[in-house]
Amino acid sequence: MNIYLTSGTGDFLEQLKNKYPNEHMILIHGEGNSVLIHETEGKSVFATPRKFEVLDSVNELEERGFFVLNNIPVTDEGRPVFEHRFLQRSHAIEDEPGFESYRLLRPIKDDTYIVMTQWHGPHSFEAWKSSKAFENAHAKRDDSSGVNQQNIFSAASYVTTYSAMPNEDTE
Repeated sequence: MNIYLTSGTGDFLEQLKNKYPNEHMILIHGEGNSVLIHETEGKSVFATPRKFEVLDSVNELEERGFFVLNNIPVTDEGRPVFEHRFLQRSHAIEDEPGFESYRLLRPIKDDTYIVMTQWHGPHSFEAWKSSKAFENAHAKRDDSSGVNQQNIFSAASYVTTYSAMPNEDTE
């Protein structure tokens, strides 16, 4: 399975989405831009997409709620270590209230992986970040088995957030 991302104005991306009603596309809106997600086994209909291979997934992506994209630049040498860690994750996030779906995305022509989670709303995501499960999931970062001990990151990670409805607080 692949995911293709393209950015633009909400109106333009809505028109693009409507042009391909038989494709699985989800339009999400952030501060200053919108993103159209195209999840497919085939090729993208986008002219110049960012292409990712789906390495791991939980549940279907749906056009609702709150999306969090954790963008993590990884060196070529660090890819196997990074992927191993995420593929061996505890799955605790799946039991969190408000959790909807998850994707681990491997970049095809870039160095930035994306850990995409979908939540009922921003409050669900914030509750997850304050939870014991979150603390446990991120606890290995500082010990000898954690990825931060490896020199695998090519730059600092960053988080982008989006809502499926423009200007809507979904919770």
